[in-house]
Amino acid sequence: MKKDKSIIVHIKKEIKLISNSIVFIFVLLIRFYQKFISPMKRTHCIYTPTCSQYAIEALKKYGPVKGLFLSIKRILRCNPLAKGGYDPVP
Repeated sequence: MKKDKSIIVHIKKEIKLISNSIVFIFVLLIRFYQKFISPMKRTHCIYTPTCSQYAIEALKKYGPVKGLFLSIKRILRCNPLAKGGYDPVP
């Protein structure tokens, strides 16, 4: 029984490590976008925080699955017909 528990603990640690690695990679890609691509665009995000900052916050708070889901939802809401304004990560 004790061995089963240690295996479960080990698996949870591995999952956490993988999850953190995925978040790190996504955040790196978003930071690249913020630094090199976003400044060249003519349009700007109508929300505060920006969609890219929102994505970073969502990924760090909720992990890769829910964070990515929330980020995609936010990006789909960001369009010229939207009101914009303050829209924090839930």
